[in-house]
Amino acid sequence: MSEHIRTDATLPSVFARLTATPARRMYALTIVFHPDVQRIGERCLLRATTRKACVLGREQLAFRRATEAIERTLDDPHLSRQALRIRFGEGGVTLTPLPGACRCRLNGEWVQEACDFSAEALRKGIIIQLAHSVVLLLRELSVPPAASVSAPLGDDGDGLQGSSDYMQSLRANIARSARCGLDVLIRGETGSGKELVARALHAQSERASGPLVSVNMAAIPAGVAAAVLFGSVRGAFTGAERNSEGYFQQAAGGSLFLDEVGDTPEEVQPQLLRALQEREVQPVGGPMRKVDVRVISATDAILEGPDSNFRRSLLHRLGSAEVRVAPLREHPEDIAELLCHFLRSACVETGYPAVLPSVTDDALQIAQWAELFFLCQGHDWPGNVRELANCARQIVLRGEGNLLPPLRFDQPGDSGVADSPGLAVPAAAVELGDDALRALLEQERYEVSAAARRAGMSRQAVYRRLPGLGLRLASQIPQEELQQTFARCNYDVAAAAKALRVSARGLRNRLAHQGSDPTAGASPP
Repeated sequence: MSEHIRTDATLPSVFARLTATPARRMYALTIVFHPDVQRIGERCLLRATTRKACVLGREQLAFRRATEAIERTLDDPHLSRQALRIRFGEGGVTLTPLPGACRCRLNGEWVQEACDFSAEALRKGIIIQLAHSVVLLLRELSVPPAASVSAPLGDDGDGLQGSSDYMQSLRANIARSARCGLDVLIRGETGSGKELVARALHAQSERASGPLVSVNMAAIPAGVAAAVLFGSVRGAFTGAERNSEGYFQQAAGGSLFLDEVGDTPEEVQPQLLRALQEREVQPVGGPMRKVDVRVISATDAILEGPDSNFRRSLLHRLGSAEVRVAPLREHPEDIAELLCHFLRSACVETGYPAVLPSVTDDALQIAQWAELFFLCQGHDWPGNVRELANCARQIVLRGEGNLLPPLRFDQPGDSGVADSPGLAVPAAAVELGDDALRALLEQERYEVSAAARRAGMSRQAVYRRLPGLGLRLASQIPQEELQQTFARCNYDVAAAAKALRVSARGLRNRLAHQGSDPTAGASPP
């Protein structure tokens, strides 16, 4: 009996690699300031493996924006054709001003001889100023092997500006998360732009034609959370004189943005979890109702760990998809572009004429702007994008004609750094008319301290002018008016404060000090 012999060849094995492909190490020279402000954000990439020195100057090294193909040299007449020699090594980089070249400033020091910078300094970034007119950032980057190129999200100033690899990656992540339809949890430090990301997620989703309803979870008193979130029916509690829709019903067909979700009271978390799992809510005093809504949440709190009282099951439900928003210090290449964006926005907000320079301005004006961008590039921005935006507003408000205001940043460890714009108060405060001061208070949500800082006035001076502006403090609101407003605003502190034209912080302080319940029919807050 003959044995059958198979002659087919053995197929080759295939091995899978699930670990990420390592990113390429590159050095980037990014334009922080240029007299042609349209060029701010352009960069020149240099390979980290190079050992040959390169020279930077007016006609040496070409720059381009990541989303464009056209390359241009710095081409500023005040720069020497060959100004600075750059030589990379294992331990960092050596920067050498060339003999007879234009002046060179490195991390705040005007230098004439070679300076060595460590690898750590390179990772953080080295600020270079050439002559009085051009400022650059030299920094080591990790460029993804297949970095995608995407344009900024819209031209209407949504704040998601920046040409860095990080911003391109963030925009791509937002687009993917928007299309998937899952609930999204946005994580990031305070002031990093989480609300802007939430708006972008909604705008790029299939629900863009529906409403985007925002609610600050930290501002909802635990006792009224069910009524505020899920609604109530007439007669459900004292003062409920009509049916009221909660935030979930208001967002039907669209997106519900739960800001500061990490501060949700413990007793509210089980109610929120059921609504997310079942997509149904029970208005206070009413039957269950199905809701069609996508939930986008955001927090700067750490929700995991033994010290957190946030339910793990709720965290997993909120974070079907996650988007992390990095602090500004992790992508300093975007600071200058963001500053330009916020300066333009501040001019529109205040009605002031455009302030950014042009190539036709005189040398002194260009030097002032270069100094401003140099100082802003060197600041850590603990308040992130919000602090940068506040700084831009003060630059616009306190500038006089073509003169820029003095700039001073608080030192690390000073109190209130995150919320305080880094500008020194001028000797003479800006005198604002009633309409301008009233508009400024409205922009700052009637927070007197913030409005006073922006106007260069003392808080006492603003307090004295409130009656003449037709405004009051939260402590001066009659109790009956306060109760009626709370009921009309579904017991939302932020909405009631806006309706009453008072500070939400002051209103919360009044509630805390009086220890009263705004839902009680006969007892005002």
